[in-house]
Amino acid sequence: MGAESGELRIGDRERREIDDRLRAAHDAGMITLVEYDERAKAAYAARFRSELVPLVADLPDDTAPPPPDEAPTRADPQPAWHDDARTPERHDQPRRRRGLQGLIGAVVIAVVAIVAPGVVTASQGAAVFGSRTVQVEPGESSVAVGVLFGSTKVVVPDGTHVTTSGTTIFGSTGCDAACATAAPGAPEVQLSGRGAFGSIEVQTATEAAADQARHH
Repeated sequence: MGAESGELRIGDRERREIDDRLRAAHDAGMITLVEYDERAKAAYAARFRSELVPLVADLPDDTAPPPPDEAPTRADPQPAWHDDARTPERHDQPRRRRGLQGLIGAVVIAVVAIVAPGVVTASQGAAVFGSRTVQVEPGESSVAVGVLFGSTKVVVPDGTHVTTSGTTIFGSTGCDAACATAAPGAPEVQLSGRGAFGSIEVQTATEAAADQARHH
């Protein structure tokens, strides 16, 4: 298969589609954390579609998470009047507080649902409340990192060209020299970064050494 059969190469869009299906399957309890991690790394290392097919062959087609059910709306109750004060007693105040609490809870759940699998299953490193440095070795073609309320620095060998993908909520992913235009024949590394309330920074070995020197 692959190049020998004349099969066309795939790009990051196809790799991300497989990663989305694997993440949905993991969220649904169909595959374990270890299985998700192994298959996701294989997906980002794949060059042809035939390499992606076995990664989801045992998963149903409907592995995308279903949309949340909408709660039925109810009419607000009429104000109850007290004979002594003649002022309306609003019965919807506790319901409003519950609604606000539910909204906050939904936001937290959404952040965890998107970020937590990436943080827990990051094969190279994850920063939750502190900082962490991930060293990419020569020859590695893909790396997955996660960050939650912290920061992760990814250091790649000089001359390596990095392409990034993933989701950071209320956070950021920085990549200057490593993501610049690649020199002909430069080694490629696919970085899958997921996080919230934190940052992921990609540096070359030279940039990391200079940064360390400035802080010492």
